[in-house]
Amino acid sequence: MSPSEITRLQTYLRKLFGSDRIQVVVPPRKGMSIELTVNDEVVGTVHRDEDEGELSYSLHITVLEEDLPAEKPATAATAGRTAGTSRR
Repeated sequence: MSPSEITRLQTYLRKLFGSDRIQVVVPPRKGMSIELTVNDEVVGTVHRDEDEGELSYSLHITVLEEDLPAEKPATAATAGRTAGTSRR
């Protein structure tokens, strides 16, 4: 990706997600993936695709299970219910 493309994509993503903490980072060596970072933490990669004259960019975001908040234990009121069912 050209520096201009990276700047334009970063500007769009910052506006879309409402955060100036998003950065599209050029890899230090050629051939490596372009990274998407938030607060200097790598959250995924950016891929450029050109097909039949149309250009698009794909984001692949990775979330590690260890980064998720701990699961809350089920309460007695919700233990018997399954997703999509409601109490009457």
